[in-house]
Amino acid sequence: MPRAASDDAATPDRVPAASGERDRPLRPPDPRRGLGALGERLAAEHLERRGFVIVERNHRTARGEIDLIAHDGRTLVFVEVKTRRAGSGPPLESVGPRKQRRVRRLAAQWLSETASRPRFRELRLDAIGVVVDSDGRLKSLEHLEGAM
Repeated sequence: MPRAASDDAATPDRVPAASGERDRPLRPPDPRRGLGALGERLAAEHLERRGFVIVERNHRTARGEIDLIAHDGRTLVFVEVKTRRAGSGPPLESVGPRKQRRVRRLAAQWLSETASRPRFRELRLDAIGVVVDSDGRLKSLEHLEGAM
């Protein structure tokens, strides 16, 4: 039986179903996703304070995601951001060889597929580690240039 138009609108606790399906409850928000978004925002603000222009945020492909792409007028920088709560260990410890290879591959893919990109002689792969307290306030930020 067709549904009334008013039934198609999402309510706070339901997601509208695809044709022929029943509405399903929303999943609870993933706290890691919110923490990661906070860290990426703080990292982007840090880069902007240093004179960088953010070219793109959260560039997603089937192989992964580049957190931030920025430039300072001379260098195009691909940035991996890792965020942790205070007391959870250093965030940059998780940027190991496997993650570094993945970021390099994603950067190469972005460069080859993005015709309208800024062009600079220098490219760099950076890592930014962000630590926040339980209230989401910045405790520390470590920026490693050329980390990968």
